[in-house]
Amino acid sequence: MISSVMLWTLTGSFETRLEAAARAGFQSVELVDEYASWPDSRIAEVKKLCRSFGLGMDMLLATPDWDKRPVSMVDPAQRQNFLDDVSTAIRCARELEISQILLLSGNAIAGRTYEEQFASVVEGASRAGDLAAEAGLILALEPLNSLVDRKGFFLNSCVEGLRLIRQVDHPHVRLLFDVYHEQVQAGNVIRTLTAASPWVTAFHVADNPGRHEPGSGEIDYSNVYKAMRQTGFKGHVAMEYFPAGEQVASLTKALNDFQAALDV
Repeated sequence: MISSVMLWTLTGSFETRLEAAARAGFQSVELVDEYASWPDSRIAEVKKLCRSFGLGMDMLLATPDWDKRPVSMVDPAQRQNFLDDVSTAIRCARELEISQILLLSGNAIAGRTYEEQFASVVEGASRAGDLAAEAGLILALEPLNSLVDRKGFFLNSCVEGLRLIRQVDHPHVRLLFDVYHEQVQAGNVIRTLTAASPWVTAFHVADNPGRHEPGSGEIDYSNVYKAMRQTGFKGHVAMEYFPAGEQVASLTKALNDFQAALDV
């Protein structure tokens, strides 16, 4: 498995956050909206900077500011806006040498049935998958919990995420399994990740409650990491938590605990 960090959860400048990930020993980093305003010259600088730190980049979000703009996968009327964002993200991902693009469903729409909205996300994911296939990239659809962090979010569990990915049935559309979000929303993390493993392209990690370091809350991450290994997963596992202490020390411990669980 390949260790990674979602940079938005760290503090400091972009360069400071990259340095923190590198000093802690991580192999890769993930982006949310950092790339959206970068001109070509900045993209070249970032690639050079990552190489200087020995870091890869493995994922970026297709729809920056998705909760403020009409780019929802849930609403067919916003489909073209969503696909335009996916096309832009694909272009940026290729320039940054990033292989995976993160998709978010958007919020549920009042007055529409669950299955109507589910069908819209299926169609959007399928059409976006065709775009990704042309570029040789993978789309990672991530459920977010709607109980604590994202009230009103439509696709809010990996149980439903797995049902959706299987219905889309597209080789370039896969599931991003966020252990924190799944624990908050539904629990049964190990059972669900094991069942979903053939369709999982990446994992995100944080503990509950508080979304802090693995081991700070109720999730037994040693067992979760072992379950990931037992599925044969070889992809990226990204820390996406808020460090409660000094961030390099926190990330270093999180990475050491991850590696120790895999070495047992």
